[in-house]
Amino acid sequence: MFRPARADELHRLQALVVASINDLTVRHGFGELASVRPPTFQEFMFNDDPGGFFVAEDDGDIVGYAFSWACGDLWFLAELFIAPRLQGSGIGRELLRRTLRHADQAGATMRALVTFTFNTVSQGLYIRHGMFPRLPLSMFTVERKTLTKSVSGKQLEFRQAGPTDVVVMASFDKSALGVARENHHRCLLNDPAMRGFLLSDGGTCVGYAYVAQTGHVGPLAVIDSRLMGPAFEGALRIAADGAWAQLSAFLPGSCEASLRIAAEHRMRIALPMVLVSNRAFGAWDRYLPRNPGFL
Repeated sequence: MFRPARADELHRLQALVVASINDLTVRHGFGELASVRPPTFQEFMFNDDPGGFFVAEDDGDIVGYAFSWACGDLWFLAELFIAPRLQGSGIGRELLRRTLRHADQAGATMRALVTFTFNTVSQGLYIRHGMFPRLPLSMFTVERKTLTKSVSGKQLEFRQAGPTDVVVMASFDKSALGVARENHHRCLLNDPAMRGFLLSDGGTCVGYAYVAQTGHVGPLAVIDSRLMGPAFEGALRIAADGAWAQLSAFLPGSCEASLRIAAEHRMRIALPMVLVSNRAFGAWDRYLPRNPGFL
């Protein structure tokens, strides 16, 4: 049975997500990478638009889950996971069909998602629905204590952002991604586990960056690709001031500036992924996603 998800189910649905991810990553030699975390973003988006949340049940047990969000002309499939024992049974196909209906209802013509590079079965499903692999995205990690100490080149000023900065921050998303994600910034700025910063160059605001309590950098956006290097470098420095053991970032394969910084700091690819969409979009040399569900 397929039905809309309920708000009180979002916490336990994350256990299904984690089990599905770890089953896949273990089978492909990456080990168990996912752990259950509070569904802060999911709850925020459910309150904003519950129309993109669906579950599949089997004898009263939830065995499948899908969550999509829409912003302007962009519809994004944030999560679609099936219990490992029932993968390949057609549940994913039906959940995808229902979430695509959400895209139609939102009037979004641009459709996208991020999936594992090695998940060829899912990619085949998305291709059959007109969404094609476009851009490699990889999670990079490094031990905080091994981060290179030297800082070279241009440096930007970082000022902590607040609720009054949402419109300015969303304008950088509009420039880089084509959509202004004001609600997403409200969610991040209300999250005590996140810190948002406005970036300035000579007194002019040129972008934003977020650093999580876990040591993760992103999302990050700049108005000019020439500023990506110093923006990412500065955000890593802020992350390195924390107490966490590991730093991480989600980097697009076409963002050479961030990849160079990652290489200089000996960051390594922990998980290869790919952006899938029905058409090309985004200036990925000016934007670093937060994670596969947030974008």
